[in-house]
Amino acid sequence: MNKPRLHFLHGNGFPAGTYRRFLSYLEPHYEIQTTERIGHHPDYPVTDCWPWLIQEIASDLRQRYQEPVILLGHSLGGLLSMLVAHQHPELVKAVVVIDAPIVAGWRAGVLWTIKKLGVDKYLSPARFSEVRKQQWENHQAVHQHFAVKDVFKAWEPEVLWDYVHAGTEANADGVTLRFLRDIETRIYRTMPHHMGKLIHEWPDVPLGFVGGTESKECGMAGDLHTRRLMKEHYTLISGGHLIPMEKPAETAQSVLQMLQKVLGQQSAKR
Repeated sequence: MNKPRLHFLHGNGFPAGTYRRFLSYLEPHYEIQTTERIGHHPDYPVTDCWPWLIQEIASDLRQRYQEPVILLGHSLGGLLSMLVAHQHPELVKAVVVIDAPIVAGWRAGVLWTIKKLGVDKYLSPARFSEVRKQQWENHQAVHQHFAVKDVFKAWEPEVLWDYVHAGTEANADGVTLRFLRDIETRIYRTMPHHMGKLIHEWPDVPLGFVGGTESKECGMAGDLHTRRLMKEHYTLISGGHLIPMEKPAETAQSVLQMLQKVLGQQSAKR
């Protein structure tokens, strides 16, 4: 029997290879393909609210698949999965997002305002990404650089090494980040402020959410609108925003359970 097809979209700054451990737990159950680096294709620039990124993913799905596919996305990838399903529901069988909360209501108004004022970078990870170190002598130096940072200390050791190798490439001076920091920063500074309309205009595509109990990102966005859209398909596990890296096995198990729920919902409608 053929396994269901699943397409994975990564978080901002983390090429798909970073999620090798997490995805390995899903592979016995799903045929998995990934988008390796979102936002780096010159035909699909990063602009406000990501219209071209949505088209980048939609175009990729059309080329790869002859029928609707399951979308699974973390953070940036989760938001894009929802936006693609909203605009192109014929391409998507179901969506599960990992720690990608919906910014809506008054928070969306604040996001729009600070973007217009140009002060958004001071209130988002963009203030860190735009000055992030991006050149090292070798992979060992990359590992030493990130291993001491709090956000990476919570990762499984093997996952950090996956990031070191998947997230860098060789150049004349040693190794450099593959996910360009300018693009990462631009993605943070153009986050959609119109996600609230998904609640009122969501198509007939099953949808679920798996998040981390200690996620600062979910905390800042609030969970009211996310819960409203996900309804009963909403669950949290212990961990932060980067749960696929912190707890790949546990996160994968929760994702598998959520996929069973949303796909079961789809089957029940037939």
